[in-house]
Amino acid sequence: MRSHLLNDTTAERYRRSVADGVGRVAARLASVRSPFSGVTPDALRPEIDAVDLDRPLGDNDSALDELERVYLRDAVYFHHPRYLAHLNCPVVIPALVGEAVLSAVNSSLDTWDQSSGGTLIERRLIDWTAARIGLGPCADGVFTSGGTQSNLQALLLAREEAKIAEDTHGRRRLRVFASDCAHFSVQKSATLLGLAPDAVVPVPVDRDRRMRPAALAAAVEGCLADGDVPMAVVATAGTTDFGSIDPLPEIAAVCERFGTWLHVDAAYGCGLLVSPTRRDRIDGIERADSVTVDYHKSFFQPVSSSALLVRDGATLRHATYHADYLNPRRALTERIPNQVDKSLQTTRRFDALKLWMTLRVMGADGVGRLFDEVCDLAADGWRLLAADPRYDVVVRPRLSTLVFRYIPRDITSPAQIDRANLYARKALFASGDAVVAGTVVDGRQHLKFTLLNPETTVSDIAAVLDLIADHAEQHLATENGGRLARAS
Repeated sequence: MRSHLLNDTTAERYRRSVADGVGRVAARLASVRSPFSGVTPDALRPEIDAVDLDRPLGDNDSALDELERVYLRDAVYFHHPRYLAHLNCPVVIPALVGEAVLSAVNSSLDTWDQSSGGTLIERRLIDWTAARIGLGPCADGVFTSGGTQSNLQALLLAREEAKIAEDTHGRRRLRVFASDCAHFSVQKSATLLGLAPDAVVPVPVDRDRRMRPAALAAAVEGCLADGDVPMAVVATAGTTDFGSIDPLPEIAAVCERFGTWLHVDAAYGCGLLVSPTRRDRIDGIERADSVTVDYHKSFFQPVSSSALLVRDGATLRHATYHADYLNPRRALTERIPNQVDKSLQTTRRFDALKLWMTLRVMGADGVGRLFDEVCDLAADGWRLLAADPRYDVVVRPRLSTLVFRYIPRDITSPAQIDRANLYARKALFASGDAVVAGTVVDGRQHLKFTLLNPETTVSDIAAVLDLIADHAEQHLATENGGRLARAS
């Protein structure tokens, strides 16, 4: 079994084995004609359940043959131009090279004596991102597994900072303010941090689904009047459902007025940091106390690749714990850079390498141009939807998301229209021809395109809209036909 360990004696076997795996994926990518096979859980589950994990196949070729059946054949392929559903991007090749390197070397980014150069590369990328945001000379941060973890750590820091005010003023309850469209991880983080069930205060949004600063100010004033502590405000630069960007300068002004921690969740909108044409859409982000960025969304990186940035690196001390066997306190005086001092995780992958390779090969402008392309595509898609009488589009996109609803010409029942939209999405997924997302807007079922593939065209969008309409109309014809038959 030692022949399977990667070391100096098996280096050539490693090279051949990985090349075989890459070859299988490349062949599959070249042959994919739709984003999904349409397989159902009931159809695929028996094949996976039938695999006897206690009886190894013994060689990579056989394992790869099996993998074709249980995974590659039916995977959802984000690189396909008609995958239009969630915040999943196609990935750039330099990042995949980085992924291969980091997996093989297997550095753990918790301590210097496990990662050396990896530690410094991650720190350099944190400094680069903080400078792009404009957080100032005291900024710092750390890579995380994703936006949820970044938001959790940001609110942990905000909670600990707010406890200082709580002790000073004798107040008890901590409150977090976020828009109605903020990511669910805000509420989840508040729960994990032990805050009250009603700790997250929803702030109303305007017609463009952006937080209303006046409503925020009123909510914070009400919090103070009740004797509570306004622990943090979470502004969103790119909401999941709408891609809307909260008015950051106005929100920052409210936070500065009341001395409240401002966290900007830019998990989606962080691509604007490298956009050659749209950087001004997140002006005001430099006034944040903390920022979430997800490179694995709008920087075209493989999952996972995210980071939390903070204006004042000293606040990261709230996540610092020392263990004699790992990061003893003396390491601080010896100036040994242990990233575990900043992180909620201990063992942690060298995910920063993927971004490093991307920037060294493509450059920031290259990534930004790709993100600009999908934002341009969303603008074209909005014009297409706005001119199509079959659809009602909710908001004009600021990033690359389109939320809309199929509206049949002769149907006026909102519930029936809801069912038609739900059916159309499910039927489209089952066909495998395209993948779109769904959401609820003002209590009604809507559909959603999240456009993150520069290879997607306006023709692809038009074709998928025709498919959606066809499925919806078939459902309505069946539903109404059955109703007429029952009536007769």
